[in-house]
Amino acid sequence: MRQVLEAFGRIALFVLVLFLWSWAIGQELSHIIDTAIIAGGVLLIFPIAWVGRNMLDRNPTTSRAVWVTTIVHYAVVILGGVAIIRAIETHQQWSGWLLPIPTKLGFVLVILTGAASLLSVINLALKGLGAPFAVALSRKLAVDWLYAWTRNPMVLAVLALGVSMGIWFQSLMFLLWVLILFAPALLTYVKVFEERELEIRFGASYLEYKSRTPMLFPRRPRG
Repeated sequence: MRQVLEAFGRIALFVLVLFLWSWAIGQELSHIIDTAIIAGGVLLIFPIAWVGRNMLDRNPTTSRAVWVTTIVHYAVVILGGVAIIRAIETHQQWSGWLLPIPTKLGFVLVILTGAASLLSVINLALKGLGAPFAVALSRKLAVDWLYAWTRNPMVLAVLALGVSMGIWFQSLMFLLWVLILFAPALLTYVKVFEERELEIRFGASYLEYKSRTPMLFPRRPRG
């Protein structure tokens, strides 16, 4: 019964994510509200990561890690996702210099980094038996394929996709938003919260994997 309720809870949260994301598309909002969403939504990820970490450390058990991770993941996905959507929707309104880079190059990079993001999702599904957005937390520790080169291929691909979109838009402001706000927030979340919850759920196997595999930038697997 508990598993059924948890499944329904995850589905309900995922539906909420889709609803809020779809709401964010095409909305006519004031500049002040858009700025609050684009900047504030990302900045809120920092305290969420630390609050989630504190909740894990109070009682570092697997069962607690599962439900805390589910709540924290969805909070980050909602805030970060809506912020990204509004940033994409309004990037043409942002003042700032245009990047002197051909849009065709940016488009090619978006395709490549988008494909890399999809591959990382497939990798997690096949090797970790999980899915992004906490729809299904990984039941196994993914350590093969892309995950043999970096512990966070999905994060790396998403950040690369954000940079690629800034180049495609020729928007220096969008690019700076990705590099100065979004990237630090996402990496803080991974370092402060996600690594801790993986330590709790997978124990020594994760610590061993962590010791031999870089956090972000790929390195040829040892051995």
